[in-house]
Amino acid sequence: MTPAPFYTLPGDPIPSVRSFWLRTEDGLRLRAGYWAARDRGGAAGEASGTVLLFTGRTEYLEKYHQVALDLNAAGYDVLSVDWRGQGLSDRLQVNPRPGHAERFSDYQRDVVELVVAAQELDLPRPWHMLAHSMGGAIGLAALEGGLPVASAAFSSPMWGIDFRGIPVPVVLALTGILVRLGRGGRPAPGSGGDDSFLLLDPFLKNLLTGDGPRWGRMVAETATWPEIAIGGATSNWVREAVLECCRLAAVPAPDLPALIALGGRERIVSGAAIRRRAADWPGARLMELPESRHEPMMERDPIRTAFLQAAVQLFGQYDHS
Repeated sequence: MTPAPFYTLPGDPIPSVRSFWLRTEDGLRLRAGYWAARDRGGAAGEASGTVLLFTGRTEYLEKYHQVALDLNAAGYDVLSVDWRGQGLSDRLQVNPRPGHAERFSDYQRDVVELVVAAQELDLPRPWHMLAHSMGGAIGLAALEGGLPVASAAFSSPMWGIDFRGIPVPVVLALTGILVRLGRGGRPAPGSGGDDSFLLLDPFLKNLLTGDGPRWGRMVAETATWPEIAIGGATSNWVREAVLECCRLAAVPAPDLPALIALGGRERIVSGAAIRRRAADWPGARLMELPESRHEPMMERDPIRTAFLQAAVQLFGQYDHS
């Protein structure tokens, strides 16, 4: 595991994270990050378990540093990865700006390397999953494939996409035409182009969080580290994501306890799809967060704390099972 960089902004303390490179079966280099609970003041071997953190589209390790530290403080080691095509992991096109995927199933190759790394690091068990947005789709597919976790917490999982009333068949038809015309690697119509929306959208109109300082932190990271950010999703990514959401809707619910959080101000993923899955999942609890936008873990403290405490409570119920 060759060391990899981990960025900080001026004034940040020295981060207690080990970042390193992984190599996928299809030859891509991924950046992973490991936060050990013992590095937060505990004794070696004290961790109650490990949280495998599945981030969303456009995201990167640094964005979840504080979340990882909070989980460390609760007694959990944390392991995460920059998915292919984003963060400091290898991009998939000559133009590194758009968020792209050839096939959504390719993300499972990244999950394999994450699990291999967890095994090589001998991370404490049981393992749990914490997945946000696109990571929720990747995570549900990983559970379908036998991901060895005792429980799973989902934050605004992407089990459907909010296309503002545009029917899914229309989205598939349009993106299919663009892919056939050789434009599948370009930003999809309405996705925002090459630039990150964080540098374009005003705080008062953003769809992610109602917390000003945390929004400001995300903007500062994007402006300071342009190489770590991506812009809009390509037509091929949109098409593959929609097809994966449709496929996952037909997958039986995993035999696993789960927490599923949905914000009352959600406008990015489909709340209806989340509610349908939660209703069909016997071991799941749907946590409604009326004042939350898309990112509960980046929200104002009462919302953020409520979700993280609920996730830790879930994990704790299965630490000795």
